[in-house]
Amino acid sequence: MKVLNYMELKIPSKSQNEAFARVAVAAFVAQLDPTLDEVTEIKTAVSEAVTNSIIHAYEDKIGEIIIKGKIYENYVVEIEVIDFGKGIEDVELARQPLFTTKPDQERSGMGFTVMETFMDKLEVTSEVGRGTCVRMFKAIKKRKSEGAEN
Repeated sequence: MKVLNYMELKIPSKSQNEAFARVAVAAFVAQLDPTLDEVTEIKTAVSEAVTNSIIHAYEDKIGEIIIKGKIYENYVVEIEVIDFGKGIEDVELARQPLFTTKPDQERSGMGFTVMETFMDKLEVTSEVGRGTCVRMFKAIKKRKSEGAEN
């Protein structure tokens, strides 16, 4: 599938950058004229992925998070959130609802579940000691342009 546009954003794993990442991705996707629901779902999924990197990947230090976005000619958006932190020992276990490695921080363990709910497809790859890549895909419904005949 042909890529129509792409972007890449690098941010430090600081909690205040979670909102920035969410808004930056929303601005990138805006060129497809998504519905408010579609934008909200993408922003929520990005927020969860970035928060996971901030809380789990780097724990007590600041690291780098890379966010990549691609828009394909069929109106599919791909978002990657990549960190170079500690990695996930058991990805399948981590994807289970309510699983958390930080119960003392009142973490709900619903991050991956939220991402899966709001996106059409979720892929998680991770290597202990090297980091994690979360790839999310969402098809944006193409609408008829205003004033077009039915």
